[in-house]
Amino acid sequence: MEQESRLAGTVRPGGRTAKVRAAVLTATQDELVERGFHGLSMDQVAARAGVGKTTVYRRWGTPSGLVADLMNELADESSPHADTGTVEGDLRANALSVLQAVTDPRLGATFQAVIAAATCDEEAAKALRAFYGRRVEEWAKAVDRAVGRGELPPGTDAKEVIRAVSAPLYYRLLVTREPVTAEAAERSALRALAAARAGAFAEEA
Repeated sequence: MEQESRLAGTVRPGGRTAKVRAAVLTATQDELVERGFHGLSMDQVAARAGVGKTTVYRRWGTPSGLVADLMNELADESSPHADTGTVEGDLRANALSVLQAVTDPRLGATFQAVIAAATCDEEAAKALRAFYGRRVEEWAKAVDRAVGRGELPPGTDAKEVIRAVSAPLYYRLLVTREPVTAEAAERSALRALAAARAGAFAEEA
């Protein structure tokens, strides 16, 4: 069913079904890296994964369904938020995790392909929002802890702080096409921290 195909990956299968899913998602990522979203072919994914075309069409439905399940899997595989003991250490770790992701040849190319697809495909956009929503929520826990320790003002919007760390890095990656460097990541973390300490992300009472 089409609705079920779009929800692929929300229930984790086991055995042979899990192996088929893993093979298909690996093939999907390979195709995205090599051809981009608009070159993503259900038939080619099936051939690359070594599974029947009917299986891929029945379970995932559309290329967007494949992308949604892949992003769900990548979110599951992502590392948990850091707990260095200080908000500065945690935000630096967050910036480093973004840096490592966007500069990784395979993962970075995957994100760029999905981000490009999100500009013109609503299902891809939903998948992208869901992925980053989960990652921001995970890392926001570090900011909430910092508020509890008194390192940041009460009422600080934890999710906005995390978004402020990564936003300059994605701007470099996608808009200005400048190198995303360790120095840029460090600056981004420290500027977001300075703004948070000054109350820039504190919600009004």
